[in-house]
Amino acid sequence: MTRTHQARYRRSAMAATAALAVTAGVVAAAPDSASAQAAPKLSLIAATNSLTLDSWKEDPGVYLDLGTYLTAEGGPFELKVTRKSYKDPIVVKQLIQDGDKTTSKTLPAGLVKDFSGLPDFAQISITDTNRKVVVKKSEKYCPNNAAGRIDPDGPAKSKYPESCPPNAFTLGSVWGVEKGWASNTYAGFDSEPVKLAAGKYTAKVTVNKKYRDLFGISSKPQIIKLTVRERSWEDENGGVGMRAKGADHSGHDMSAMKGMEGHGSMRPKAPAAPTSGAVPSYNVGHGPLIPAPPALPWALKKSSLRSAVAPVGDGPGRTDGSRQAPGAEPNAKRPTGKASVPDVPKPDLRSLPAYGIEISDGGEDVKGKDYLAFSANVWNAGPAQLVVDGFRKPGKELMDAYQYFYDADGKQIGYTPTGTMEWDPRPGHEHWHFTDFASYRLLKADQKETVRSGKEAFCLANTDAVDYTVKNANWHPGNTDLSTACGQENSISVREVLDVGSGDTYTQDLPGQSFDITNLANGTYYIQVLANPENRLKETSLTNNSALRKVVLGGKPGARTVKVPAHDLVNSN
Repeated sequence: MTRTHQARYRRSAMAATAALAVTAGVVAAAPDSASAQAAPKLSLIAATNSLTLDSWKEDPGVYLDLGTYLTAEGGPFELKVTRKSYKDPIVVKQLIQDGDKTTSKTLPAGLVKDFSGLPDFAQISITDTNRKVVVKKSEKYCPNNAAGRIDPDGPAKSKYPESCPPNAFTLGSVWGVEKGWASNTYAGFDSEPVKLAAGKYTAKVTVNKKYRDLFGISSKPQIIKLTVRERSWEDENGGVGMRAKGADHSGHDMSAMKGMEGHGSMRPKAPAAPTSGAVPSYNVGHGPLIPAPPALPWALKKSSLRSAVAPVGDGPGRTDGSRQAPGAEPNAKRPTGKASVPDVPKPDLRSLPAYGIEISDGGEDVKGKDYLAFSANVWNAGPAQLVVDGFRKPGKELMDAYQYFYDADGKQIGYTPTGTMEWDPRPGHEHWHFTDFASYRLLKADQKETVRSGKEAFCLANTDAVDYTVKNANWHPGNTDLSTACGQENSISVREVLDVGSGDTYTQDLPGQSFDITNLANGTYYIQVLANPENRLKETSLTNNSALRKVVLGGKPGARTVKVPAHDLVNSN
């Protein structure tokens, strides 16, 4: 499968892994108290006491990935972040394991406003050679930042998800640092660059006092000696190598950028270096987006920075922590025998309200048109995966689609026909679409349909972590990247999976993610995202498949406007 990528940044939502069926039942039964003796010991450490950071002439500014990490010893550091609905505030509980017992401690109300991490966690102060403070800032911390093991006796793999989902309509998340592990405190995409001239500096990093008191973290600061060097992308493309001011580093040619292959010929706008360990490595929704840079555990970070040809990515005999999802293998052949829908757990498809709503035009291809573009997400609340296989009859353009069912041991015990899959050749798609997954409609103020989107088929992929606190949520799902999810033009069969707790985002950049509003009157409308519109998929419930988002259209032809009111407490588009 091919995919058109543009080097531009979009905040995303995220995905994560199979290992546990989250202990939702255990947590719910736990008392709202905690033993101080059972709490993990948390410490702020620095991977190195000296570091070189780059400032690019074409995009001046230095991203402060200073190599500081929060460690967890004696037990995992785990936070459960939830809200009952979009009308309710977010609640954060710390879960503390004491042997086989799990207790919980509710953190102060209002501590977090969204699901992207702990605000104002790290305090950063940078001084120049004259001891003058030139930078003073605070940064958000996501405990799920890519991490590495610091204790040989620690678990070989972290059970926690890879990131903290910034999607405004997230419902539940789990954040954590595994016992004997450390995670990067750098805020990644939430970190703004700072202006620093080439030269020498000293950085001091501490944890905000409210978090030190809350989690018992030492007040000891970490001191890092910084060298800032200025580099020119133009010079590197011309083979001149980097410019280094105030540094003794030799230049590198373009072979040093091998870790960025697949991101296009332009340097991506991502504020994280390919070895930062602060961002997820999978695609973040169906759209012409670049994937985020690979995330490296901190233990590999320094050696990777040293070597211009250090491999980045998972491969035989090594892993960089990026956890790239393998392709989901379909059944070897189409099912035979009588179709049946057994009495076993089934998926529960639900829609998020539309977001990323904006006015667009038809460009050079369709002049004189006004469109209302939007992003949409349908997610699976479980307790079972949605598994759909497509099988192609030789020479046919359509695949026959089947939904599969499994018992508690994961054994396939039933199937039912559920429509078709079709090949979509348009740029930005170029994969197999399942035709009975969702539908988009623009409703009038009385909530009667007025316009239907032309998009009626979808490639299923786990692009967003929507609620990892539901029963059987998979914190590390497969098929987080479209290249593993939806097949190629010459595929004979395809398996598309939507895992429990994850959703599938289609961004407003894609064909079909819009309504033609050229001839619509100004006024109030509702964007409806409707999952399983023909009720062909078998679900736990069919009563929660629709989500509405209010919009108000204004302006005049060729200059239409849209206002998007808050959705309950979610005041975000």
